[in-house]
Amino acid sequence: MARIAGVDIPKNKRGVIALTYIFGLGKSRAIEILEKAQVSQDKKVQDWNDAEIGAIREAVSAFKIEGELRSEVSLNIKRLMDIGCYRGIRHRSGLPLRGQRTKNNSRTRKGKRKTVANKKKATK
Repeated sequence: MARIAGVDIPKNKRGVIALTYIFGLGKSRAIEILEKAQVSQDKKVQDWNDAEIGAIREAVSAFKIEGELRSEVSLNIKRLMDIGCYRGIRHRSGLPLRGQRTKNNSRTRKGKRKTVANKKKATK
């Protein structure tokens, strides 16, 4: 199992797919990295030799990934919440922030349903 940027890459997958296990690397960046390292995209991770792994590590180090990227994202969200803009308020209250409707869906952001009991009718 190859270890790149502190992440264990699955050895039985193709290189392009395996690199997407690193936070901040998608398919297009993975292709770019493999081209820069001159490694075939169809080659499985278990078939990589030490020189190829070193070249891939070097190519990956050019990008902001994993812990550094996670901290930057969380700082950006914190900044939005501190300045009190619309997106920051929606982050703070746990609601969707890109214009989605909240009447029916948005369960992912709002969480499990909180049932509110009906008012009891007054008896005479």
